[in-house]
Amino acid sequence: MIHVLAVITTKPGQREAVLKEFRANMPAVHAEDGCIEYGPAIDAGGMGAMQTPFGPDTFVVIEKWESAGALKSHATAPHMAAYAARTKEMIASRTIHVLSPA
Repeated sequence: MIHVLAVITTKPGQREAVLKEFRANMPAVHAEDGCIEYGPAIDAGGMGAMQTPFGPDTFVVIEKWESAGALKSHATAPHMAAYAARTKEMIASRTIHVLSPA
């Protein structure tokens, strides 16, 4: 299994617009061979000093894939290219961490 944590920071005030596009793309991703989990997450409120928040313009995509091959296919899927094109001007930065279980 492959785990992915993608940290997406939008340009100021654009997070909800990007999340709208992201959510619209989720059914196509969930239908991909090898997709186990794929969804966005934002800072939980009320966690106090124990939390290091990402902030109001950032969300994290939490993914699980059956294999590296499934993840590679996902990365080149036409619906992902279309999503990237629709959100390109709204994204400030993106960091992708690809992990394997320890």
